[in-house]
Amino acid sequence: MSAVLFDVDGVVCTITIDNPKRRNAVDGVTARALKEAFLRFEADADLRVAVLTGAGDCFCAGADLTSLDDPQRQHEFREDGGGAGPMGPSRLALNKPLIAAIEGYAVAGGLELALLADLRVAADNAVLGVFCRRWGVPLIDGGTVRLPRVVGMGHAMGMILTGRPVGAQEAQSMGLVNRVTAAGQALLSAQSLARQVASFPQLCMLADRHSAYAQWGMSVGDALRHEGKNGLPALHAEGVGGARQFAGGAGRHGQFAD
Repeated sequence: MSAVLFDVDGVVCTITIDNPKRRNAVDGVTARALKEAFLRFEADADLRVAVLTGAGDCFCAGADLTSLDDPQRQHEFREDGGGAGPMGPSRLALNKPLIAAIEGYAVAGGLELALLADLRVAADNAVLGVFCRRWGVPLIDGGTVRLPRVVGMGHAMGMILTGRPVGAQEAQSMGLVNRVTAAGQALLSAQSLARQVASFPQLCMLADRHSAYAQWGMSVGDALRHEGKNGLPALHAEGVGGARQFAGGAGRHGQFAD
């Protein structure tokens, strides 16, 4: 049986790493199943937002180190750094929003999977960290790229160099976590947030999301021009009608429901 579950609820899907006995550690077989689940989400035009979580009381303890010398369970490694990430989907550039729902530990490769998400919802008992520091296992699933972009270089170096545990409250203070919930509530909160994101006009939201990611590596001038060019089709398709709604009285005084 697959250690990855894929559940659909309307326009939201939930992808679950289902190996709680090993704290949802990911071997090569699970990594491939994870990547396939993400590609399924990307390819399904009816799905708008995905939620990634782990079964039981742990998000993901990282790569399953017992699989590194097992030919049947090994992860994918390429000397040129290409191909799939060892954790599966970590080198994908997703075109739709992903939210991570974190209970317990999200460490090493598990932290890197959480960093793939646009938003992270963590239970107040969550612990995030580069725990692989102590075993001589490098971050090769996006951690050295995404972590500094999410929390800034200072916070990132503090985590990368020391491998120390970071609790949910501190993670929220540095911007690593967007919301903190009571223990056992991270998934429900993340799914609620996913439905909220999925309810907005999608062309506009996706255009803004794309522009925010695309601006990395661009000069300010190029990024501003790209933003304008990228957003114009959405403005014509959705913004004009939305402006008419606002002019007609919708959305006044903080009331956004139809």
